[in-house]
Amino acid sequence: MTTLNLTGELERLICDIVARTPELQHIAPEKLLVCVSSGRASRGGSLAKIHPLRFEGGERSVKARRGRRSVLCTMPSITHRGEEMLYVIYFLVPRFLELPFREKLITIFHELYHISPACNGDIRRFPGRNYAHGSSTRSYNLFMGQLVDRYLEATPDRSGLAFLEGDLAELRSRHSAIVGRRLQAPRISVSPA
Repeated sequence: MTTLNLTGELERLICDIVARTPELQHIAPEKLLVCVSSGRASRGGSLAKIHPLRFEGGERSVKARRGRRSVLCTMPSITHRGEEMLYVIYFLVPRFLELPFREKLITIFHELYHISPACNGDIRRFPGRNYAHGSSTRSYNLFMGQLVDRYLEATPDRSGLAFLEGDLAELRSRHSAIVGRRLQAPRISVSPA
């Protein structure tokens, strides 16, 4: 039995998704740091999350008000393999692994679609109050389902998707261990402006 490097498999899959999906071809996979994080196995709640490492428009720092004082908020700098990262994507395990196959793919696409079309460290912004998902999270996820279906149609060899088949118990029965990159969530530093 082999060790399943969940992070490595997700990175490889993300590269393939970006190459085959026109709506995601603006993404530079080498600027994404893929990690796993603990997530309770209960129903509901987050399955994955993306941390942009820039503010709106790709800015590293912005001035903000905290009460009566003005502060400078600065995103952290994270380097991996000699590259400065623009995004950290966390997949919450075991919750993510307990999803059905197609829902796992929808979750991956959901997080990737949050990446700004400029791939500048900011998120894709929709008009209105809910700038992260647009007017409806449900519509956003339906669109992700359409992208997943097109991706699967364009992927004749699905052997690279085997790690998404089955739940955590099945993966444990096929692998001697499941490993993944962990990283504490990036924190914005705040200083007087």
